[in-house]
Amino acid sequence: MAAPNPNPDFWNIAAGNLTRDQDLTFEELVALLDLAAEMKKNPAQFARALSGRYLALLFEKPSLRTRMTFELAIKQLGGDAIVSTGLIAEREPIKDVARNLERWTNGIVARTFMQRTVDELAKWANVPVINALSDLYHPCQALADVLTIKEHFGKWRGLKLAFVGDGNNMANSLMLTGMRLGMDFAIATPPGYEANPDMVRAARELSAAMGSKIDVTTDAAAAVSGAHAVYTDVWASMGQEHEAIERRARFHAYQVNETLMAKARPEAVFMHCLPAKRNQETTDVVMESHQSVVFDQAENRLHAQKALLLMLLA
Repeated sequence: MAAPNPNPDFWNIAAGNLTRDQDLTFEELVALLDLAAEMKKNPAQFARALSGRYLALLFEKPSLRTRMTFELAIKQLGGDAIVSTGLIAEREPIKDVARNLERWTNGIVARTFMQRTVDELAKWANVPVINALSDLYHPCQALADVLTIKEHFGKWRGLKLAFVGDGNNMANSLMLTGMRLGMDFAIATPPGYEANPDMVRAARELSAAMGSKIDVTTDAAAAVSGAHAVYTDVWASMGQEHEAIERRARFHAYQVNETLMAKARPEAVFMHCLPAKRNQETTDVVMESHQSVVFDQAENRLHAQKALLLMLLA
């Protein structure tokens, strides 16, 4: 692994925000992941790097990993965070929220129902805005995931990442981030639950540029065949609870169980962004198996986000 560039100016993300995965250039993405690995290895070196900096954490959705890891990240770097829960535009326009927060804090982290909320915050705020989850993207989780893959395999290029289940925000971010690093990507979804077509088009452009492969299918076994990493997510995300019964029936054949994992390479890892509905999208046996790296992923949320904060706020 290359050492992080010592010039702090290099760490500043060109877009000034992380509203979607594409905000990071390829060079920034690799630098961020190298920096995250270094910060994980030598945390004391960065202990006061963001002293006196403050984050506003806005949560429209409940959170364990996102809230805890962002609070810990800024505090371990010497700063602090203020948390607000509830709909961001419930009492006043988003543009007013953004221009208040920019006067008090050095950055905004937003976990929202809609991507347009994140975009609106970024439009009006003169401090960095980070997408901590929206209906279209989950970039911070994808950063932790590819960091975890590199830890286990020592590389990205030439590996195959298979996603099985709902073509949701997690699938979008994994597809866009993984393929930019030279990974092959396969996604298997039930008919009617495909990934966003705009995201697939963008991924196909990436595959042509990177010389990697993308496979979009409804066949879970075909997607997993030969995979180095097998990924799944809940079948009904927050806000889709009313669809849970119907989705369980439609997604039953897409459960990541021991039989499906056997289609992957012997050294394959199992991945899940959590929280998991055990014995629905995956079995308890797979979750607890030696192939499971789900808690490595959860740990790496902290390190990837520390690197992201340093790049945006340094």
